[in-house]
Amino acid sequence: MGYQHGGVDTVHTKVFLTSMSAMVAETTTFPIDLIKTRLQLHGESLSSSRPTGAFQVGLGIIREQGALGLYRGLSPAIIRHLFYTPIRIVGYEHLRSMISVDNASTSIVGKAIVGGVSGVVAQIIASPADLVKVRMQADGPRVSQGLQPRYSGPFDAFNKIVRAEGFQGLWKGVFPNIQRAFLVNTGELACYDHAKQLVIKSRIAEDNVYAHTLASIMSGLAATSLSCPADVVKTRMMNQAAKKEGKVLYNSSYDCLIKTVKVEGIRALWKGFFPTWARLGPWQFVFWVSYEKFRKFAGLSSF
Repeated sequence: MGYQHGGVDTVHTKVFLTSMSAMVAETTTFPIDLIKTRLQLHGESLSSSRPTGAFQVGLGIIREQGALGLYRGLSPAIIRHLFYTPIRIVGYEHLRSMISVDNASTSIVGKAIVGGVSGVVAQIIASPADLVKVRMQADGPRVSQGLQPRYSGPFDAFNKIVRAEGFQGLWKGVFPNIQRAFLVNTGELACYDHAKQLVIKSRIAEDNVYAHTLASIMSGLAATSLSCPADVVKTRMMNQAAKKEGKVLYNSSYDCLIKTVKVEGIRALWKGFFPTWARLGPWQFVFWVSYEKFRKFAGLSSF
């Protein structure tokens, strides 16, 4: 189960397999991510001050935009994962092998650091696609009110953001984004890796779907608990577009954090916790089961 050393072909194979697995997982769970984003933006305006839940938000989207409304922003999400997931997964495995040849002997702290670092590098590269995804997901309420969406598609969004906010505007919210990426990947990669080792070592299950499922559930809970506050800040920072007079609601991620807590209370930092976990759990289950199976078919060792 240790890291399988290989040449360029092996790395290319892993990049391809992670991309395929991520596309399957993202498409399967995207509607939950959309609901999570809407919940996190809830409370920013007076018009959305009434309390609402994930189920009501989902029903509202279907009622106003049809079932396809649940997939608004899917294309930039897929584009993001073509960069984000291969870099963090393949990067994690490579860094892990540099720490120790035998994965079983690598400590949870070592895995956590490796997971966090690989996640940060991947997120910096994928941040523009993440920004476009959030902006397109947040356009739903405009459409339901009979207004034109800000962006007609991902490439239109890229162009408009660069024209209005400059090239650096594509990296708006990158600081809370990399904070979240560090926390998510610390929880997800390190926990999945370590939990799977424990499940197999304790003989609860062999290296099979059952072990992968148990490990993905544990890693999903760990990743959500750690990352939810940073995710809320990231979503709000990314959603705000600079107005003509140059004013923005939040001057920085710290300013966003303080204003959110002051106006909505500390619990607001865990807005969307259930849909975040409800998505991370299935996403990780679909991803890891797919990825482990694809690796087996390709003749690679287990992750």
